[in-house]
Amino acid sequence: EVQLVESGGGLVQPGGSLRLSCAASGFTFDDYAMSWVRQAPGKGLEWVSAISWNGGSTYYAESMKGRFTISRDNAKNTLYLQMNSLKAEDTAVYYCRYSDYLGRDFWGQGTQVTVSS
Repeated sequence: EVQLVESGGGLVQPGGSLRLSCAASGFTFDDYAMSWVRQAPGKGLEWVSAISWNGGSTYYAESMKGRFTISRDNAKNTLYLQMNSLKAEDTAVYYCRYSDYLGRDFWGQGTQVTVSS
């Protein structure tokens, strides 16, 4: 059974940092690209960042460039998102996600990030 378990969210002041983790199991983690997606209160899903299977390529939404860093540790089957210079508009539930070779999407349960003073 595929499991994606996010952690690391919480309440942080504007300008602060958080590091999210996504522990993966039930599939061959290093076979797949992974991504982070978020959903702000009352809004739709927003793609945040993605990383190739070996971490060699990374991609970011424009508003996250220079502030967020995606990484992975294939030995630990874990995906990360380092978030710096956080803003109120980064408040959202953050999900890790991947799609398998059949095109099926798998999501974690999400972790809440709240940026507020």
